Amino acid sequence: MTDVVRRMRPWLGTFVEIRVEGLAKTDAVWVIDAAFAEIAAVHGLMSFHAIDSDLARLHRARAGTSVRVDARTREVLECALRIAAASGGIFDPTIAAQQVAWGLLPRPDSPSALDPHANWRDIELVEDDAVRLRRPLWLDLGGIAKGYAVDRVIDILRACGATQACVNAGGDLRIFGAHAEPVFVRMANTRLRSPLVELANAAIASSARVSHDDDARMRGSHVHGVTRAAVDGAMQVSVIADRCVIADALTKIVLAGDAGVTRQVLVTFGAKACVHDPASGWNLVDCAA
Repeated sequence: MTDVVRRMRPWLGTFVEIRVEGLAKTDAVWVIDAAFAEIAAVHGLMSFHAIDSDLARLHRARAGTSVRVDARTREVLECALRIAAASGGIFDPTIAAQQVAWGLLPRPDSPSALDPHANWRDIELVEDDAVRLRRPLWLDLGGIAKGYAVDRVIDILRACGATQACVNAGGDLRIFGAHAEPVFVRMANTRLRSPLVELANAAIASSARVSHDDDARMRGSHVHGVTRAAVDGAMQVSVIADRCVIADALTKIVLAGDAGVTRQVLVTFGAKACVHDPASGWNLVDCAA
């Protein structure tokens, strides 16, 4: 006999809920425990705060030094660089200096002064799962690693025989299985949930931007990778893609507001986006324009 088994734990700066169907309860509990262990591993490898993470070791190394990283960190960086190239740098994992300057991230241990001209092009992936930073810079994978962790969990659940599963990590969610499920999106700065889509074998990531004044940049501010300025203006977006790592990263591009780049990137990665603004509500981004 199979059961629907749910478990929730605090991870990735939010609460992560895992739901599994198609397994006996004892098997489902074991699989969910393994899935949470994988989330913990991804978090530890790519944490900006942990002193023993792959990011911390890269920040402590001098520019031009190759640093061996976990294969999962390497995979996330490969994906981040593909998205950075496709967006012309609007998505850029080297924006941590701005977050540190605004007091949103702690200053990491680094031997050299940052190069103000460093960007994603200065990340070099070399042999044996090594990474080399050509210029002194700080990496922040907060815009993509959570989606990657969700994908890793789905891979584990599927490999262990689940027939239907859902992983919900705050604004990042992925559904596996033949049955479509409704997805409700929590509206920014409210307790309201808006019904948006039904998903089967797909992921959705949601994010919002808020207005700022010069002295009050709020936690969670998005940074435009090219201008290095805070992305302002009230807007909420949801991106649907095959994988949550893609949906997670693409929300930042849609929020940046360049319609031409948004359409190009959505087409490149086979994704769709819905944009909500207070005046017109939800609107599907027209990728045919």
